[in-house]
Amino acid sequence: MRTRSYPHGFSVAFQGSVCAWMVAAGLVFGGASVASAQDNPQALRQDIDQLRREFEALKQQYGDRLSALEAKLAATEGATPSPPSGQPAPGQPGTAPAPAGAESQTPAPVLGASIGNAKVFNPDMAVIGDFLGALGTNQMQPDPFGPGTHPNAMQLHESEAAFQAVVDPYARADFFISFGEEGVSVEEGFITLTSLPGGLLTRVGKMRAAFGKVNSLHNHVLPWADRPLVIGNLVGGEDGIDDAGISVARLIPNPWMFLEATGQVFRGDSGTDPNGNPLFQTTRRGELSYVGHLRGYQDISDNANIDLGFSYSRGHNGLSDGNVADPGSLVTQLYGIDATYRWKPLQRSIYHSFVGRTEWIWSRRDQPTGLQSGGGMYVSGDYQFARRWFAGARYDRSDRPDNAAALDTGGSFIITYWPSEFSQVRTQFRRTNYALGPSANELLFQFQFSIGAHGAHPF
Repeated sequence: MRTRSYPHGFSVAFQGSVCAWMVAAGLVFGGASVASAQDNPQALRQDIDQLRREFEALKQQYGDRLSALEAKLAATEGATPSPPSGQPAPGQPGTAPAPAGAESQTPAPVLGASIGNAKVFNPDMAVIGDFLGALGTNQMQPDPFGPGTHPNAMQLHESEAAFQAVVDPYARADFFISFGEEGVSVEEGFITLTSLPGGLLTRVGKMRAAFGKVNSLHNHVLPWADRPLVIGNLVGGEDGIDDAGISVARLIPNPWMFLEATGQVFRGDSGTDPNGNPLFQTTRRGELSYVGHLRGYQDISDNANIDLGFSYSRGHNGLSDGNVADPGSLVTQLYGIDATYRWKPLQRSIYHSFVGRTEWIWSRRDQPTGLQSGGGMYVSGDYQFARRWFAGARYDRSDRPDNAAALDTGGSFIITYWPSEFSQVRTQFRRTNYALGPSANELLFQFQFSIGAHGAHPF
């Protein structure tokens, strides 16, 4: 008998299935005859002969089918013959160009795979729009959202473009480009080294300093439409401490809580106060600014946690009235304490939550007229009362940076609605009592929207 061979064990599996089918058929169709012919040997012999003839017929039928499949397989293999030994296969280096009009045997590229591979080298990209508006008057701060003098009623305050990606197994890069009313600037752009010895996490580039809580947050992450008074008066306003430098952070092992220490060195140019004077300003290469931050985090229960921080910053302020022999000798020092309490019940986490925040900041500022020591604080609470609705309140108080005897106070009520995680609508009533001018009542409104993949911000 001629033996056939089939690829990938086809022959064994197929023949085995045919035999199994034959046995099953014999049992089904012949079982009754055997049972009824136990007392009649002649009838039993006839049944066996009938089964044998049926088996041979089926065997011949499937043999013909296998022969047809073999012929088709041989025809397919003959259409793409293997190249002779010593000659390169089509598509490999050294292949001669195909003659004109000849059909290529190279399979067409899979475009979806090519596009997917290309995306591996593209960063995560996002654009966030921040539209702000204001009703009411404020003689002390005509621009409701900054230290400027233009009485803006509505503005596309800021559009942030974010580019974030892993550089290699040892680092990642983050860039945040800000498009505002005054032009384009790099809000942050740094590389983070994640595999340094000693458990160190290092950033190099331009970044927001780790001073307190609010200073490290971008505008679209704030729970209010503005920044607290103490930030505007003592910590450089909206820009705050945001400079080029180096940051090194490390976790401090202990059995009680998450504890992280951060040390940062910056170029020395950051922020402005309400009078337009710089928070930090360098006049020489060695006049750097410094920031230190110690953060502790602890879960209180399954539903709540607390976050505490201590901050310090020092830098030259460059203030001079022309009578100071060395303007670089005038420095500003900042001290801060921050606390954040978060509550989110596990069983109702998408419907209810609460976040309470406070920061206390003290300033010691050398001026040509003498030392000014002032301070300020804010305390706020934000309660989620429905799936997409939040209500909040904030109280502010802060000394003026150039006159610690002048105290500004204020309060706000905020309502925020989130249609989705990519958009937000907020309204805020703000009253500010200025020590050196009339009080102001303003109604602020804000629309935010985001497209693209935007990474998480500091927790």
